[in-house]
Amino acid sequence: MVVESAAELSKLFEAQGKRRWAIASTNASERAAKLAKLRAAILRRQGELYEAIAKDYCKTPFESWLTEVFPSIAEIDHTVKNLRKWMKDERVPGSLILPGARSYLRREPKGRVLIMSPWNYPFQLLIAPLVSAVAAGNVVIAKPSNKTPATSAFLASLLGEVFPIDEVAVVEGPGSVLGELLLGLSFDHFFFTGSSRVGARVGEAAQRAHAGLTLELGGKSPTVILPDADLEDAAAKILWGKCLNAGQTCIAPDYLFCPRSLVPAFAAAAAEAVKRMYGESPEARRASPDFVRIVDAAACARHEALVADALAKGAALELGGEFDAGERYSPPTILSGVTAEMEVMAEEIFGPILPILAYDSVEEVLGFIQGRPKPLALYVFGRDRKGVDEVLARTTSGSACVGDLIVQIENLEVPFGGVGMSGTGNYHGLYGFKTFSHERNCMRQGRMNMTKRFYPPYGGGSQKATKGLVELLYKLRIL
Repeated sequence: MVVESAAELSKLFEAQGKRRWAIASTNASERAAKLAKLRAAILRRQGELYEAIAKDYCKTPFESWLTEVFPSIAEIDHTVKNLRKWMKDERVPGSLILPGARSYLRREPKGRVLIMSPWNYPFQLLIAPLVSAVAAGNVVIAKPSNKTPATSAFLASLLGEVFPIDEVAVVEGPGSVLGELLLGLSFDHFFFTGSSRVGARVGEAAQRAHAGLTLELGGKSPTVILPDADLEDAAAKILWGKCLNAGQTCIAPDYLFCPRSLVPAFAAAAAEAVKRMYGESPEARRASPDFVRIVDAAACARHEALVADALAKGAALELGGEFDAGERYSPPTILSGVTAEMEVMAEEIFGPILPILAYDSVEEVLGFIQGRPKPLALYVFGRDRKGVDEVLARTTSGSACVGDLIVQIENLEVPFGGVGMSGTGNYHGLYGFKTFSHERNCMRQGRMNMTKRFYPPYGGGSQKATKGLVELLYKLRIL
């Protein structure tokens, strides 16, 4: 629905507030049925989705399936398969000091949830958290990006077909205006994927509302080539990850460390990998139907300025550099001789530009990574396990992958999320269900009620005996 006023949005918010307790009381079968209906609608209408994404990005149906539909269906299937188990109360060990009491963990819906999704994967990055929020029994207002209008309109139509508006509503409108209106509402959980700048404002809104918060933000994710790496294998994987969605991926390899003596060989292998995937010549790569366009002309112009700055400061152009902001075309571009002072190393690139930094010792690499904000992802290529483990042990990141890129997020048995400036909280699978649930400590007191031993007046024989028993148990390390 298109929201044109604060009053209209407040009316929707209140309607969901009235509905939230009925949704919270639904069982696993009822929630799974909703997700199954969503799954069927996605598969039935995926052709429309591909057309919408093509309008926004010029992305091919296969890449749209790979990055948007496949992970969404996988998330639904994994959730439906495990939902009954996740919703069960979890028995936990009791306390020896309260032998008649039984404790358990109850996962309950948080209530009203806001999901604000980005433009780079406009379908999947809304659907994945939505699946978790619905599975956990919440009502949801979702705001897609206004930078991808065709996909946002499709999402509104699709979810409007599957869910009543007082359960799940997709709201559209001017990004800054609608965003401010949404952040003024007292949601029970705020889920945001996007830039650190906007993420900070979402965090402030969550703090004001004393609400839960998940931020998926990104950052400059490094890739480290160790001296014993297979350069051709690494080059093919790295350039695939760098060019996927034209580099507009939060976990894309942002920059690369390569041993100084191997830079020429790696740069040559990387250029050949690009040519195999997208075409031998600049003209062929530009005409390739498999290479995605940039979201808008301003982003493309920014990419061009980053490359120009790097070249002016001494970097070498190994491939690419033929930008066309009017056509939203940023070509696969490889730069060698990059240094930390260049603008391309100042912030996340979010485009198909690979800066190569030469190093002489792994210590240089580790010091560089440790001295910068914690990234969303980190990648390592090398045959020696000890060398790889050293890089992992002396760095931190939201996720890491050895010997490949991007694919670490496909395993739904592990969480996806950032750390530090790259994000707060995580989701996917069970972790998404837990993100949108409140874990409630519940205790049932039995007939053998020992708490009366703690009532005043204090100092009686029963209390002394209880205190002595507890101290003995502590001494024996039983408590």
